[in-house]
Amino acid sequence: MRDATAADLPLLQDVERAAGGPFRDLGMAEIADDEPFPPAELDRYRQTGLAWVAVDPEDPDGRPVAYLIAEPADGGLHIEQVSVHPDHARRGIGRALIEHAAARAAALGLPALTLTTFAEVPWNAPYYRRCGFHVLDEAALGPDLRRIRATERAHGLDRWPRVTMRRPLQSVEGPHPERS
Repeated sequence: MRDATAADLPLLQDVERAAGGPFRDLGMAEIADDEPFPPAELDRYRQTGLAWVAVDPEDPDGRPVAYLIAEPADGGLHIEQVSVHPDHARRGIGRALIEHAAARAAALGLPALTLTTFAEVPWNAPYYRRCGFHVLDEAALGPDLRRIRATERAHGLDRWPRVTMRRPLQSVEGPHPERS
């Protein structure tokens, strides 16, 4: 894992386009054809230090094969997007990016990771459950997550069932000793 660079941004768009392809097989062509984040928006995440890439260790140019972007939301770190190129799927790269984000969030003292995802897509909610996330009830959403969900609804993503998920984190400092 490494921080994304400005030179990576067009390659992240390529990863996102390729990662969308498998949605077509599920009858979700609109998701497969959705345009990736524009470079200016990706750069906003990069500039905040919340954009990370995974590279193919055999690629001498170190081109990204996966990425994760995140933003603060409701006191935690919200994973806005995690994408793995299908040629590099099922190798633990997405999970490694999530663990990297979790470690960074814990180091900042944040209590949780959150994300929104499709409930019934095998590499979405079922996968994130295996990564330690659980579904949040709508009543448990704070104002930032409500805003994120409203934006997704406006974009048409609720055509398919979606959920908001949370993964609690432990501080990297560990438990605090009891004080007497």
